[in-house]
Amino acid sequence: MIVKKSKFVKSMSAFAAFPGQGLPEIAMVGKSNVGKSSLINNMTGNSKLARTSSEPGKTRLVNLYLINEAFFLVDLPGYGFAKAPKQEKQKWADMIEGYLRGSEHLKRVFQLVDVRHAPTEDDQLMVEYLRHYDIPFTVVATKADKLSKAQRGRSIPVICRTLGVQPWEVMVHSSKDGTGKDKLLELIEAEIALPVENETP
Repeated sequence: MIVKKSKFVKSMSAFAAFPGQGLPEIAMVGKSNVGKSSLINNMTGNSKLARTSSEPGKTRLVNLYLINEAFFLVDLPGYGFAKAPKQEKQKWADMIEGYLRGSEHLKRVFQLVDVRHAPTEDDQLMVEYLRHYDIPFTVVATKADKLSKAQRGRSIPVICRTLGVQPWEVMVHSSKDGTGKDKLLELIEAEIALPVENETP
């Protein structure tokens, strides 16, 4: 897939109707500062599409981006930001759950984890939630450029054991050098593919 068009559509503090609703949706979820916005910018080739920051907790709303007029990338609030007030954390959790439970057009969730660290308890809870509600997901190990191939080879099994997934189910990505970008776009393309209509004789 080649991304030719991408645009910001809407931010939501609670799941609601939005322009273009009905197209397939691919959502990004993960702890604060794991690289959700950077992943969106890298996949779309638009460094200014989603706001990024070195400060955790910047994505505080559900942000919708329309890609190629064909599907939405959905940037969900990060979780696990220790400095946020308890009330604020609960609000973010409600936004995430409200979207995941409310969307009828969600095709897959990209569960982002930092390749340098073992997944957190919050990551494990998120994966358990996705499994419980039978929401298809793919684990994406971000910031791959921070480790050598050998280091990544030691890190991926830890991610797999912690989250209960197989090594081939983990996709490695770097927003710095583009590692894994093409594979993620291929996965999205397969996920949103429209069924081929039977030709009438």
